[in-house]
Amino acid sequence: MKTVMFLTLLGLFLHDTTAVTHSLQYFYTASIEVPNFPEFVAVGMVDELQIDCYDSNIKKDVPKQEWFKKFTESVPNYLAVETGKQQGHQQTFKGNIDIAKQRFNQTGGVHIAQEMYGCEWDDETGEVNGYFQDGYDGEDFIALDMKTMTWVAPIPQAVITKHKWDQNKARLDYLKNYLTKECVDWLKKYVDYGKSSLMRTDLPTVSLLQKSPSSRITCHATGFYPNRAVMFWRKDGEELQENVDHGEILPNPDGSFQMSADLELPSRDWEKYECVFQLAGVKEDIVTRLEKREIKTNHVDPINMIIRIIAGVLIGAVILAGVGYWIYKKRAPIRPPSSVSDSGVEQQMLEKPSP
Repeated sequence: MKTVMFLTLLGLFLHDTTAVTHSLQYFYTASIEVPNFPEFVAVGMVDELQIDCYDSNIKKDVPKQEWFKKFTESVPNYLAVETGKQQGHQQTFKGNIDIAKQRFNQTGGVHIAQEMYGCEWDDETGEVNGYFQDGYDGEDFIALDMKTMTWVAPIPQAVITKHKWDQNKARLDYLKNYLTKECVDWLKKYVDYGKSSLMRTDLPTVSLLQKSPSSRITCHATGFYPNRAVMFWRKDGEELQENVDHGEILPNPDGSFQMSADLELPSRDWEKYECVFQLAGVKEDIVTRLEKREIKTNHVDPINMIIRIIAGVLIGAVILAGVGYWIYKKRAPIRPPSSVSDSGVEQQMLEKPSP
């Protein structure tokens, strides 16, 4: 969905990971006739880390980070106020879906309305950016142009809303103040309070992987934090745009992240290729040069496999023979020792007596 893609792209940056840009974002999702999913969900995020959540089932705002929970305890009635706001948004979005259905001439079925807004702050340059956008059924519906403070309607069904919101100057003034000042003030408080977690950096383990001698080569990084990272291949110092597939950043069970980038198998000049990993807040890149001996694979050469099988059979035969001999020795009859030890006496006993 375009709106979901837009939310993802907001947190991405290309090869400028040393710049420390913080963000505060809120995502609202209202839906109807979606099985096993709340009719309304609100999520708050700081630096792409979820800090709280509200949904129509639990009907209260819940902290999702330990440091944020302590922050809410330090501010009187924080959670109660946020809960009241989200309950109001829940009712508003329910009405918005009804209006949208009329605009699109819809009756029943599954329908989803989304809204996202927030701000970004560069703690080095002080630059501030804000954004506000609504979507419906996976398509962009309306967005705020922060430069002109007017609304942009990408589809005909949103034009009525654009004209109405453009005329509401009081709301536009409020949004401009909130997105460029109040939102940033809250963001700075959150970053200062949770900096031990938000500013933490964990470097990854980077490996070169290959399924078979003819398959693509994967550069895989795992165990890094935060999830603001990029990975790319380059040749002779130049980033490769073709023959490279970039994977998504995925979470690990321990809270860290992993990602990968696949490279088309080079025909020659392997030594000119290298994988580059960049992590936000870390100045030095992690560079892994492409070397055949460093590639890990599960592929086994057929000849080596045959040799291993033969060796295994021979070892098994030796072991089996040893076990058989041990069993034979265990079961063989043992001659009891003679009760007579003197050889002379023994000889006499063997001679027949005289008549």
